[in-house]
Amino acid sequence: MAGTAALGRWQLDRAAQKQALAAAIEARGRQAPLDAPALRQALAAPAAQLVHRPVALQGRWLARQTVYLDNRQMHGRPGFFVLTPLELSGPDPAVVLVQRGWIPRNFQDRTALAPVATPEGQVAITGRLALSPARLYEMAPGADPVPQASPIRQNIDIAAYRRETGLPLLDMSVVQTGAASEGLQRDWSPVDAGVDKHYGYAFQWFGLCALMAVLYVWFQLFRRFVRPRRTAA
Repeated sequence: MAGTAALGRWQLDRAAQKQALAAAIEARGRQAPLDAPALRQALAAPAAQLVHRPVALQGRWLARQTVYLDNRQMHGRPGFFVLTPLELSGPDPAVVLVQRGWIPRNFQDRTALAPVATPEGQVAITGRLALSPARLYEMAPGADPVPQASPIRQNIDIAAYRRETGLPLLDMSVVQTGAASEGLQRDWSPVDAGVDKHYGYAFQWFGLCALMAVLYVWFQLFRRFVRPRRTAA
């Protein structure tokens, strides 16, 4: 009983931590958007303090370096996340990798990509700061039927992509927000800190604790002391 009660309390503590994290993320999202100069300065802080900060950037798309991350879903449909580097405007050369949106998969030809419009010249985008896209299971080298020269990839790491392209990429990416455009959908999943999961686990542990208490009272007290007396009477 003590062990299950302690585990339930631990899950409540974890839920409180996640609630504090969710509150910090929400407060971060209400801050003023960072422009390119402010973003360069802000990146001196730890990444954990910058994730989900809003940004409003201007620059030029480097369309040739566009990457398509395979096996990414939106509304339960498989497809690709489209990532394109954005060369930021300003005197200091800097490039940020932008998660521009999602396109559906062609089920007849995996390598056939839906058309995505990439404007030339100066563009302005809004979004929020993020780390590299979450990694998925990746097959061993040589097992992927997509040629290595293809822009389709399973995962991407910003540091490795910086070495590959030679671009002065910043250490964080940007998730572009706003209405669907350029052939891309941007119905990104809302940020979920997982608070409800911990409450569910806590309910299970406390329920198990209560069950053991009931069974103890029944077998160790009621059946041993109360019920024999009634039978003797």
